[in-house]
Amino acid sequence: MAGTDTSLGYEQARDELIEVVRKLEAGGTSLEESLALWERGEELAKVCRHWLEGARARLDSALAAREAEPGGAAD
Repeated sequence: MAGTDTSLGYEQARDELIEVVRKLEAGGTSLEESLALWERGEELAKVCRHWLEGARARLDSALAAREAEPGGAAD
């Protein structure tokens, strides 16, 4: 994730993204401020997507390991 703020946790990024969307929807910002908010929102969405993809990979791995065990779900 080059250029993405990976120090943010999922919940922190999600909450900030909600705030960015709220500000954009409320309007009343200059074009420059709106663009900066949009860019920050895109960055936060990437952080959230990264966390969700990681969670999906962990779940897939855990399910595959469980099915590979004797007596697992595939048996």
